[in-house]
Amino acid sequence: MNEQTRDWHHRIAIVEDDPVVREHFIEIISDEDGLDLAGVASNLAKAREILAQKPDLLLLDIGLPDGSGLDFISEVQELSDTKILIVTSFGDRETVVTAIRSGADGYLLKDSSVSQILDGIEATLNGGAPVSAAAAVYLLDRLRKEKVPTMEQVESEDAGLTPREVELLELFAKGESYKEAARSLGISPLTVGNHVKSIYRKLAVHSRGEAVYEAMKTGQLKL
Repeated sequence: MNEQTRDWHHRIAIVEDDPVVREHFIEIISDEDGLDLAGVASNLAKAREILAQKPDLLLLDIGLPDGSGLDFISEVQELSDTKILIVTSFGDRETVVTAIRSGADGYLLKDSSVSQILDGIEATLNGGAPVSAAAAVYLLDRLRKEKVPTMEQVESEDAGLTPREVELLELFAKGESYKEAARSLGISPLTVGNHVKSIYRKLAVHSRGEAVYEAMKTGQLKL
């Protein structure tokens, strides 16, 4: 049982081919009050069947016997509103960036602790984009190396992020959660959520990681 008390009730599905890791994830979900196991799959074929049950969140591995979990992300987005939290052993730069660009809501490594995985699940379900520290370093390193347009170019595109929205993205880029960002800014988590929706709309993204990436790419966020 996780020591932290969480007020939630969600259905979680697991897509993982390693039997040891799969059982570990099953135990984490089963031991947590408020989380129900919606299904378990060891390959993409079975994952597609589970997706029909419309789980709230999918713990998705990348390297699967019949394909890549990265390619499955678009299928999930087309067929449901299920959130996608990548949990994998792949932590290289290209995989991290590809996952975020493909629309993954979060990216954790398999060696994350139980509390980190549960925190990641909670953040993802609340609209956040948890990223393991090592993966975040790779993502930011990649972004810094890409060509960043001038502010004149940004203004001509009328991206329109407000100073408060940029400030919020800066906190997200530092790894703060919704609640932590709300405390830092002196606003409510609900207000943070409203800002996030506005950011997603303006940047045409679907996750916090994508938002940070696009804001940096367009020069609106500088770290």
